[in-house]
Amino acid sequence: MNDADVSKQIQQMARFIRQEAEEKANEISVSAEEEFNIEKLQILEAEKKRIRQEFVRKTKQVDIRRKIEYSMQLNASRIKALQAQDDIVNSMKESACKQLLRVSNNKKEYRKLLKDLIVQSLIRLKEPAVQLRCREVDRKIVESVLDDACRLYAAKAQVHAPDVTIDTTVYLPPPPKSPDSHEPFCSGGVVMASKDGKIVFENTLDARLDVAFRKKLPEIRKQLLGKVGA
Repeated sequence: MNDADVSKQIQQMARFIRQEAEEKANEISVSAEEEFNIEKLQILEAEKKRIRQEFVRKTKQVDIRRKIEYSMQLNASRIKALQAQDDIVNSMKESACKQLLRVSNNKKEYRKLLKDLIVQSLIRLKEPAVQLRCREVDRKIVESVLDDACRLYAAKAQVHAPDVTIDTTVYLPPPPKSPDSHEPFCSGGVVMASKDGKIVFENTLDARLDVAFRKKLPEIRKQLLGKVGA
């Protein structure tokens, strides 16, 4: 084999090695690109998933915040409505109290009312001996109707007339001195108790008003609910 053949053969080997190296490099490049694309796709999907999760989380936060704000507004509206109802109810009761104070102005009617209140109290107590407490300004009226009230009670209950003693040491509070007075007051009526004080029946006009208001309050609130909400 001469030098020319050797040179030719070396060139062929060199081309083969170069070609094989290029093919290998191309395979490596293709494989690296595929791996890169796969990794890029995985990173992209992971980021998409993270963004979706973050979006869901923030959406829930916004929804929760909206519900909390709505609940707070609803509660505030309810409190406002209840306050408005209370204001109206208190105003109605104050108006009724002022009207009660005028009841004792009509002496004839008030005298009959006191008699009826005493009879009713005796019926509730059913005691042979009773202590009666009234306003000092009503003492003379009470004294004038007491015997008739005891006889009427005895006839209704078919018992002996009870022994009723008027308390002249402690009286019920007087009428208010002025419309703006904050001192304890009584609009009229009586408080009666057994001799030992264990049974007490408060039959004042103010106590009867309180009982009437408590009984009627649900009905009043029901009517006011429609008016306040209108």
